[in-house]
Amino acid sequence: MGSNMALSMKELASLLSVLSEDATPSQSFEQIATSFQHYFQKQDYFKVGSALVLLLQNRDLLPHPTQKLAAIFLLYEMYRVDQPIAANPFASVFVHLLNPPTENQEAGQYDFHWAIPAISPAEKYFLSQLISSPSKELYKKTPTQILQMDVGNMQNFDVSGLMLALTERHSEMPAMSKSAIPVVVPDPDTKPTTFEQFGKPGVINPDVQRRSMEELFTSNKPPVENCMRPEFIRLAPPLHIAEDELCWLNPTDVEYNIAWDTTMCVSSSVGAEVRRLMAKAFKGPLTLPQQQQLLDELKKDPKLVYHIGLTPTKLPDLVENNPIVAIEVLLKLMQSNQITEYFSVLVIMEMSIWISEGLKYFSVLVNMEMSFIDQ
Repeated sequence: MGSNMALSMKELASLLSVLSEDATPSQSFEQIATSFQHYFQKQDYFKVGSALVLLLQNRDLLPHPTQKLAAIFLLYEMYRVDQPIAANPFASVFVHLLNPPTENQEAGQYDFHWAIPAISPAEKYFLSQLISSPSKELYKKTPTQILQMDVGNMQNFDVSGLMLALTERHSEMPAMSKSAIPVVVPDPDTKPTTFEQFGKPGVINPDVQRRSMEELFTSNKPPVENCMRPEFIRLAPPLHIAEDELCWLNPTDVEYNIAWDTTMCVSSSVGAEVRRLMAKAFKGPLTLPQQQQLLDELKKDPKLVYHIGLTPTKLPDLVENNPIVAIEVLLKLMQSNQITEYFSVLVIMEMSIWISEGLKYFSVLVNMEMSFIDQ
């Protein structure tokens, strides 16, 4: 990302003017969008969006409720023309806001400092409408009007489809890229929890807030583009077998045998047939002979499971149409680094009773396998 993530002083001033506590309460969302588009071009959207996320993560930087709602709206508005909603690079923010973690939520606490604070039911309904069916009437409302809405019986947007699409996209990312955490940590002793506390004696004041944002966004290497991630450590091989030879260059000892998988990169009619059967399994139930043939081939060559076209987004279709095949495939994927992605999809699926019973059987098999490994 480099220095492209840094905002200039002018850009920061423009963003803060759009999100000012004087403008956001009374301006309509349509006016907020127009004002934002006046200052920023499309090529600036991602770095501005990253800044908005950091502002949302730290409630003392956006203390007024209408400011927070305007920031959430802009994260959607910047990529409104990109369909589906999963194409928005900040779609995971919407999932978190609409389906927040339940732990410690009642106490108003969060296990992780980068978690965006929970939003009100009215704000959830507004975000749901933006994602599912935005209308001109919605854009004509002001943040204040949204915050005062009574949404007692109104239904929020079901985020399971969006979560499924994001799971598929995230499964293609390397594990190291999903293990990082932000480096910006707020000070809980001086952090105001409500707008009324902002600027009071002993609490952070607007001048400090402005200087903090300048340090976060306008420096040569702003913290917004940094993160902490685990160090990828490789064990160093032993240097020598003898004093004058390297073991990986001259493996003459009997303990160093070179192994080669002769099946790599070799086309197989069996593999093609298994892929053909899996393509059918995604669309409808297989006959018993087809199901048995598929399971037999996977039993003969467990590595085939990585080349049959199964992805996390296709798993619900396989579970629905051929649960026994799904169970056996998942068992063979237990050692895969993507197994958690498949489990995440199972968690958000709506399953019939008989499929649920099948997955209970899968759970028993997994426990048996783990017990055998422990022994």
